[in-house]
Amino acid sequence: MVAFGTSAPEVAVSVGAALEGQADVAAGNVIGSNTFNIFCCLGLSSLASGSGLVVPEAALHFDLWVMLAVAVACLPVFVSGREIARWEGAVFLGYYVAYVAYLILAAQSHAAAEVFSNAMLSFVVPPTIITLVVTLLPKPRAPTAPSTPAGQDHDRR
Repeated sequence: MVAFGTSAPEVAVSVGAALEGQADVAAGNVIGSNTFNIFCCLGLSSLASGSGLVVPEAALHFDLWVMLAVAVACLPVFVSGREIARWEGAVFLGYYVAYVAYLILAAQSHAAAEVFSNAMLSFVVPPTIITLVVTLLPKPRAPTAPSTPAGQDHDRR
């Protein structure tokens, strides 16, 4: 809930910018905010605590890997023409819904949490990796017409 509350203004700015056709503002807002949160907020919090911040075991065993997976999931989008298509946005939103669903199940120690986690690993991670690999493969080049030396006309008979 805290993440949603602190990110709601970013959502409003990014959606507003996208609606106004300012995609660079929408993307820059999100990337800049995340960079600031990770480096500045964590850095200042660690300095202010006096003894540093202890990272909870749950974060080390789950959330850190999710964060890494999110970064990997973004690679195909950023490599494939620097555009986040609508379907890719829908996939990102679906990933987030699945992540929150898992957090809720895990917080309640629900029996379905492990099954849900395994299903996510089986059905989400492989397509993301395949998309990344396919996106990074070199694209075939279109055949080019042979160039003619200056002063020569091939249409002469």
